[in-house]
Amino acid sequence: MEKQNKFIWPFVLSLVLAAGLWGGHLLTPNSRGLSWNEDRAKYSKLQDIIEILNERYVDTVNGDKVFEQAISDMLHKLDPHSNYIPVSEVKRANEQIQGKFGGIGVRFSVIRDTICITNVIPHSPASKFGVLAGDKIVEIEGKEVAGKNISNERVMELLKGLENTEVNIQVLRHQEKKAIRIVRGVIPIETIVCATMLTPKIGYIKLNQFSVQSALEFNRAALRLKQQGMKQLIFDLRNNGGGVLQSATDIVDEFLGDRVPIVTTKGLHSKESTYRASSKGILKNMQVVVLINSNSASASEIVAGALQDNDRATIMGRRSFGKGLVQEDILLKDGSNLRLTIARYYTPSGRCIQKPYSKNYQSYYEDQIDRIENGELYHPDSTLLVDSLKFKTKKGKIVYGGGGIMPDIFIPYDTTGSSWYLTDLRYTPVFQNFAFDFLEYKRSHWEDIRTFNERFKVSDQMLNDFVRYAEKEVKIPLNKKGFATSKELIRLTIKAEIARQLWTEQGYYSVAADFDPELQRALDYLTK
Repeated sequence: MEKQNKFIWPFVLSLVLAAGLWGGHLLTPNSRGLSWNEDRAKYSKLQDIIEILNERYVDTVNGDKVFEQAISDMLHKLDPHSNYIPVSEVKRANEQIQGKFGGIGVRFSVIRDTICITNVIPHSPASKFGVLAGDKIVEIEGKEVAGKNISNERVMELLKGLENTEVNIQVLRHQEKKAIRIVRGVIPIETIVCATMLTPKIGYIKLNQFSVQSALEFNRAALRLKQQGMKQLIFDLRNNGGGVLQSATDIVDEFLGDRVPIVTTKGLHSKESTYRASSKGILKNMQVVVLINSNSASASEIVAGALQDNDRATIMGRRSFGKGLVQEDILLKDGSNLRLTIARYYTPSGRCIQKPYSKNYQSYYEDQIDRIENGELYHPDSTLLVDSLKFKTKKGKIVYGGGGIMPDIFIPYDTTGSSWYLTDLRYTPVFQNFAFDFLEYKRSHWEDIRTFNERFKVSDQMLNDFVRYAEKEVKIPLNKKGFATSKELIRLTIKAEIARQLWTEQGYYSVAADFDPELQRALDYLTK
């Protein structure tokens, strides 16, 4: 192995350098006075290297894969967020941005090598053509798929497709097979995963990413909660990695008055631009708490930073990720995509909250591990609270740059009830599988989330059944000490997962709110 690495790394290095030259040719005009032939000779090196690899290298080489990896490595030398998206991944990336895809409208889990439908999206093609939650898909287009060790990716390939195309499936429903023909449609990817009233006056909205549709989803959710009596709002951006900049600014617009600055973008080749609020905001006078953590990034940080700098929200949680770079997608001739950093963004107080990226790509993302090791989960990093990083909000409150949004109120990570036994369980699909099996004949027992949350209890007998299920289905033996420590969290997680399979994420987060210490801290803050 050492000998093999010794010979391959010079090739890889040469390939990366050649790719850098090739990339520069794509992105910049011929400004050095070189002739076409001179340029062509330089850029043909990449092809020469791949041909040599194909002809002389000790093992088989996938030239396309090596070529595309070289482009990614080149871009990562510039910054951690410039990236190359190959043709095979462009469609999925665009689906996330647009917030929709072509399909039938079901959620599923592969349990015991069988495709089990956990949810059917209301008004979706699957719902229209008679598919029910709890059905098990055993055939797709006449080919058996049950018992075939099928992957989630393969299931999606078979069920997704262009709008108005057909897919024929056979399902097993309570031991009876049923053939169903479905005409695919446009399926929305909802980014507001929960919008509910936690108290008669406090509303809760959780946004898990920013797509093109997110601002419209947010507006509708906020209007609905206002009609239900919302006077205060908890806006949950934890674990939201960002997305579409315009959606972030449109959401902030709901909270601010006319012409108030939201964010400014600046880049060497991008005109400086400041996004400002309009007068149309529907939440301009509402008290707001925004929840963030170390996985809240990019567009999430734009929202948190704008509301913090304009003194329009109390930011609670832990320091956010620290991504202050703006990317633009550039479609290449072969259908692949160049996601290129074109600007930095600055909060209204002038902060650029991009964390340093002077080291290598791997070190940049290992910053999350560093935060754990230096204790930042339990107390703020005082090294970032220095005069050189100080800024002032509209009303004169001190805020800090230096890498991420610092919360106004720090909430340490709560490890109550944690154990390695619970961690092992959560790294398997055992909770969702147990919930699916439990619900086989019970899906109509509860009329709504509130009734379920008030009346359903996970009994000790059910908890013991779950422990035995975990031993049998995912081979995790009972750890008595870990079980004793995590017993109540396991009980509540089972309940929340059952609610998820009945009412998707709206059900899960409505139940999980009761054992979410950070959310409970925000509730205490608003009710004090």
